[in-house]
Amino acid sequence: MTKVLTIQNCAIETFGPYARHLVELGVEAEVVHAYRDEPLPPLESVQAILVHGTPVSVYTPELPAFLQRELAYLRRALERGLPCLGICGGAQALAMLLGAGVRRNPCLEIGPREVRLTRAGRADPLLRDFPERFPVVEWHGDTFDVPPGGALLVEGDDCRNQMFRHGNVVGLQFHLESDGADVAVWADAYAGELVAAGMTKDRVVAACRALEAAMEPLARSLMARFLESVAGAAG
Repeated sequence: MTKVLTIQNCAIETFGPYARHLVELGVEAEVVHAYRDEPLPPLESVQAILVHGTPVSVYTPELPAFLQRELAYLRRALERGLPCLGICGGAQALAMLLGAGVRRNPCLEIGPREVRLTRAGRADPLLRDFPERFPVVEWHGDTFDVPPGGALLVEGDDCRNQMFRHGNVVGLQFHLESDGADVAVWADAYAGELVAAGMTKDRVVAACRALEAAMEPLARSLMARFLESVAGAAG
């Protein structure tokens, strides 16, 4: 059985349907709440890593101690060639460890967006079930550059770099796993960002709820294809 480590970096930013799909796909998923200082397992015991976001920018000069430990752990994972998939701040962390810049995006991206496959994305097996354009949920103020030697798979308008691949490392700026209930929690926790983006809680929650049915099969497909790549790397 494939064993996947999922690293959660914030109490209110969870893996949602991704976690459920891992179970449905026959994976043993270990959840580590890194922000609670839970220990990360030996790298020898995992076959792939999923890492979620954090409201702390990964380029902050004085990172919390748990994030410093986690970045060192992820660096070792990359050196070992472990397949990794990062979401939002997790994608930014992986991009930074691969030598890419991470910085403020020109604007806050909050709420529903439509993103599109690039030429590389259309050819990538990870996205073979995806339409040319598809809906996502966004909630971020930072953005990543594509790591040297990597490829941009998905792009957007307000934030161009939405998904990259670098070998068996994948980073997603967007969320397919977040539903209206998640966004409602974020709207309360990050109320200042919501105001700065010119949005209201009711408006953003309703708009994200309307995307749930379209995003669910895409989230499952993405996780299934990622696990196929994990199996291929192990073989």
